[in-house]
Amino acid sequence: MEDVKVKVEIDESKDNLDLTNTKESYEDKLKIVNSIATPMAPKKLTKKIYKCIKKASKQKGYLRNGLKDVQKHIRKGETGIVVFAGDVYPVEIMCHLPVVCEDKNIPYCYTPSRQDIGNALGVKRGSLMVLIKEHSDYEDLYSEIKGAMETLSLPL
Repeated sequence: MEDVKVKVEIDESKDNLDLTNTKESYEDKLKIVNSIATPMAPKKLTKKIYKCIKKASKQKGYLRNGLKDVQKHIRKGETGIVVFAGDVYPVEIMCHLPVVCEDKNIPYCYTPSRQDIGNALGVKRGSLMVLIKEHSDYEDLYSEIKGAMETLSLPL
């Protein structure tokens, strides 16, 4: 065999790399959500939800994270509020859970980004959904979010 030498040139200019605007706006994230993502939380409610997730993640046992964990605990009878990510593809992996929440009278809503849910949890990976249970440390915020979710998901 003969040795092949490859010359690699690296373009060190950062003209094509825009690092200043890496955060997408709420409206940009809404463009990539899937078709079943209703009711979608408004921008202010979304921020409150992320704040509540952050507070609940500090309490042991008051936050369920991920598809399997949330599904298991909902079926076992745990109650709270459920937050789904709106940018989940393929949607078939979680499209049955809103119906389960409605059957069990658990308020739910969608937020635009699973990565933002993961950031609120304090992990680098995104999360498809979370189940937040009530706790005395964030009781006011929880009840405000729960009331807003119940008015969001009213049928017309």
